[in-house]
Amino acid sequence: MSVRRTLRGLVANKDALVVPGAYDGVSARLVERAGFPAVYMTGFGTSASRLGLPDLGYAGLAEMADHARNLAAAVGIPLIADADTGYGNALGVRRTVQAYEAAGVAALHIEDQVAPKRCGHLSGHQIVPLGEFAGKIRAAVEARRDPDLLIIARTDAISAAGLDEALRRGEAAARAGADVLFVEAPRDEAQVERVARAFDVPLLYNYASGGRSPLLPFGQLRALGYAILILPIDTLLVATRAMADFLAGLRARGDGEAPGPPPMSFADFNDLIGTTEQVALAERYRE
Repeated sequence: MSVRRTLRGLVANKDALVVPGAYDGVSARLVERAGFPAVYMTGFGTSASRLGLPDLGYAGLAEMADHARNLAAAVGIPLIADADTGYGNALGVRRTVQAYEAAGVAALHIEDQVAPKRCGHLSGHQIVPLGEFAGKIRAAVEARRDPDLLIIARTDAISAAGLDEALRRGEAAARAGADVLFVEAPRDEAQVERVARAFDVPLLYNYASGGRSPLLPFGQLRALGYAILILPIDTLLVATRAMADFLAGLRARGDGEAPGPPPMSFADFNDLIGTTEQVALAERYRE
């Protein structure tokens, strides 16, 4: 069974599939090693790790598709990828879907923000007209070659225009053929529940640490029928804090103090990235 068909089956269960985010190949491998059935490529983390810049539209299609290709190749589990606004009009969305599909992703989401976009848990969002958004989702659905590739429609309308408009946009996206709806940043538990009641289409919930949405228990979101729970930036925040602490400690050491061993050994890290396997493979080609 292909990773896309696997993910489609998992999403159909509407069982709050927990999908941690990854910002590079190593973090994606760690998500897989931990036993999660899918991994999420965060646009926030891509912009931060590749460019050292915030999620304000700096990473374009070429960079994002290349990053998706690397992450998809690093793991054997399905990859759900952020495709921002689709990088243009409906024709741009078609090209984006084809590029992401060729990169090996199992699902991607397209949002309704005006370009350049910004992280969904910031403020000051602007959105395109509803008809333009619906057309972009229809273009995404028609552009895919593999019918198992999931098209996720994301709306940031709660921030820009209120919940009622977000629900209208979710309905329009569903009519346009979206497989999953992503109503970004509901502000409280009542809004979370209202979104869940509004749709039969599978729903994605952005479980964003430090964001604007309530971090409800997974079981409660499962009971409401949410299909996917992404934790987009937790791995990035954990890794960044660990590196910052290590570097601060290293800088503060005196000349007579040796740094202690790192939390992960060199041997364990080589095991994670497959060094032993690759060296053994190389030996097969020696004359």
